Amino acid sequence: MGSQTGKKRRRRRRVRINYGRVFLLLVLLIAVIAMAVLLIKSCTADRSEGEGDEGDKPGFISSLFNKETPTPVPTQTPEPTPTPVPSFSPGAISGTTPGDFGLEEAIEAGGAQTTGYTRAEPIDFYQGDKYTELPGVIGFRGNNFRDSAAYGTVDFTGTASEPWTFSVGSLSKMYGEGSWTGCGWTGQPLIVKWPQETKRIMNLYEKAKNDPDLVEVIYATMDGHIYFLNLYTGEKTRDAINMGYPFKGAGALDPRGYPLMYVGSGDDSPTGGKGSSRAFIISLIDGKILYEFGAGDGFSLRGLSYFDSSALVDAETDTLIYPGESGILYTIKLNTQYDQSAGSISIAPETVKWRYKGTRSNSTATKDGSEGWWLGVEDSVIIWRGHAIFTDNGGHMICLDLNTLKAVWVQDTLDDTNCTPVLSLEGPDQHPYVYTSTSFHPGWRAGANSTALIPIWKIDAVTGQIVAKNEDYHCQTIAEPSQVSGGVQGTLALGKNDLEGLIFVPIAMTEGMKGKLVAFNTADLSVKWECDFAGYPWSSPVAVYDANGKGYLIQCNKSGYIHLIDGQTGTIINEMSLGSNIEASPAVYNNMAVVGTRGGLIYGVDLNYLKNYVKPAA
Repeated sequence: MGSQTGKKRRRRRRVRINYGRVFLLLVLLIAVIAMAVLLIKSCTADRSEGEGDEGDKPGFISSLFNKETPTPVPTQTPEPTPTPVPSFSPGAISGTTPGDFGLEEAIEAGGAQTTGYTRAEPIDFYQGDKYTELPGVIGFRGNNFRDSAAYGTVDFTGTASEPWTFSVGSLSKMYGEGSWTGCGWTGQPLIVKWPQETKRIMNLYEKAKNDPDLVEVIYATMDGHIYFLNLYTGEKTRDAINMGYPFKGAGALDPRGYPLMYVGSGDDSPTGGKGSSRAFIISLIDGKILYEFGAGDGFSLRGLSYFDSSALVDAETDTLIYPGESGILYTIKLNTQYDQSAGSISIAPETVKWRYKGTRSNSTATKDGSEGWWLGVEDSVIIWRGHAIFTDNGGHMICLDLNTLKAVWVQDTLDDTNCTPVLSLEGPDQHPYVYTSTSFHPGWRAGANSTALIPIWKIDAVTGQIVAKNEDYHCQTIAEPSQVSGGVQGTLALGKNDLEGLIFVPIAMTEGMKGKLVAFNTADLSVKWECDFAGYPWSSPVAVYDANGKGYLIQCNKSGYIHLIDGQTGTIINEMSLGSNIEASPAVYNNMAVVGTRGGLIYGVDLNYLKNYVKPAA
């Protein structure tokens, strides 16, 4: 026994433990276990996200905007805000972090500023065709992708009705001489076919209320009124609402089918002491204003409160999202109470605001931008998942996380940008891309009455990086007193069906007062065709399709013409004069296109009539 124990002890003494090596092995083992756990979690998230969602949320796995994405996306380290530098050169920023632009952000919730914010009910939009089930075009360019101002299909067979017209007035300008007349930029009408149960509780005329085929046109115009018309006849369907403020933007209807309208004025009111411009929420049951906001907002860094944007509503969280030219983006929890059987609707708004200022916009209060590039948003936001993307008057495209109200990325758009971006999901993973362009503000990039480059961009919506661009076009701007801006003022139209892979861009002032519509290939923004006009187009093109998927474009211009164009070739099939400058953008419902002119007429045009129109002899 004793000898055996001794041998064992001798063997143990010969084993020398290298504690450094053991420690290294333990570290490696822990690292392997951690990686395995992460891999299991990633696979589990992948499976749970994918179950039952592919049809409703395409491309969410590859998107930064998905909060549980298994695809690693580099996070951007917040950078300290640099001291604003007044002499800032356009086009000098190559980065996309908010710090690269000196972006300063602030949030106001419950009437007080706060340094941090997280939305209690996360906003999460899906693709544009899921935005609403209402038949029609209920906001500028239709939905949260801003990719369609047309509903249904066009039929070029059969007998066409002649165009109808409806006259609107004018409103004196608050500042300077002259008047706001007719329908201006962006000026798109809203078109909707209300459910019969909703019509029953509205203040429609009896004839309209009892018409089972009624499709209603709702048009906020620059004479300060909101008009309600029958799409097919142009007859009034109810009394107009006299707001006393000029409306340039399109307004918006509630995507849930609630009888609510959201609309903002484009200038201060010259009548009745109504005061500063503002945004309104209006009940379409009785035409009464339920809420107004934006006028004289002390949170603003710019002394105006114009609203040319078209609002969006997140149905799931009952939240209104509405940017203004003041540089504030409003998110308003509506707390809507709608009782259709009782014919009543009410709201109890809770407002959270986000504002920004960059190195370019170093002025804090100027209206004319003389001390810095302008703050403010005139285009309409696009939203993909929880992120809003918009361009501003000071050369920024901003991607804002709506659930934290923090900018994710910023891209340099060089100039005062008015056209609304368009979102497209592309490729097998349905990756989100943004298409946009800009205009030309004299004094920022070039002198008055000279020309400036007008690029067209394709931007990765996840990173903000430019993936393709076209720099073939220079445009002129005429400054005071006519204030005719060159570049892209109308919103781009994204092709579908047989026009898939094309984006259509209206470019103004390419040669004097002339302009053109250009079809670009979305892959690389190379030009497929150009269509030239004698008058510049501020109006946005609308893509329409027949039952076989063949695509056509409707384009209006300064010369007063509405054109029907072959989407594949750019050939003008036919055109018709509407008598005066058309800055407004049309909306289309099946065969009927509706658009207003600066001359004070709203037109309803059957596209079959336009296709076969015979010009009167000279």
